[in-house]
Amino acid sequence: MRTIVLASTSPYRKELLAQLQIPFTCAAPDYTEILDDSVAPALLVRHLALGKAQSLRERFPDALIIGSDQIFVDQRGRPVGKPGSFHNAFQQLKQMVGRTHCFYTGLALVDSRNDAIQTDYATFSVSMRALSDEQIKAYLRREEPFDCAGSFKIEGLGIALMEKMAGHDYNALIGLPLIKLVMMLENSGVDVLS
Repeated sequence: MRTIVLASTSPYRKELLAQLQIPFTCAAPDYTEILDDSVAPALLVRHLALGKAQSLRERFPDALIIGSDQIFVDQRGRPVGKPGSFHNAFQQLKQMVGRTHCFYTGLALVDSRNDAIQTDYATFSVSMRALSDEQIKAYLRREEPFDCAGSFKIEGLGIALMEKMAGHDYNALIGLPLIKLVMMLENSGVDVLS
């Protein structure tokens, strides 16, 4: 089987990829993310995912390298990054409550053996229920989702913030669209079911 590399140090993406029960290695991408709000979100996340995967091509010259990146798009259509702090997370969630928002997750698979590239993206929308300031603060103190786009962890207590969710692949909301990834891997000769 080909060497598969996940260009990420995210524990969430690592857990998701492990669900496919294929051997893989994780490596930190050598790539600086720049959120350019003049670029359409679908193009931006594909570009960011591809940049992460391509940054490891020389280090892994005979591998299939997976890159993924996610952005949260606010109600005005602008990308919002990871909050990084309690204050920023509170502000993000306060603006989100009672509204529907969209997450874009980009995916890239780079074959460093022959330079073949596949990119795609998935969307997932979340509708947040009405929450008080105290409920938001209590959530942030308990889960500390400061490294997550949108300031919540849907795989944890963040589910309590939701009124409804919609999308084709729940995994895309966590950070790695596995349905699309399985198809990409098959296009590159890796059948996860064999």
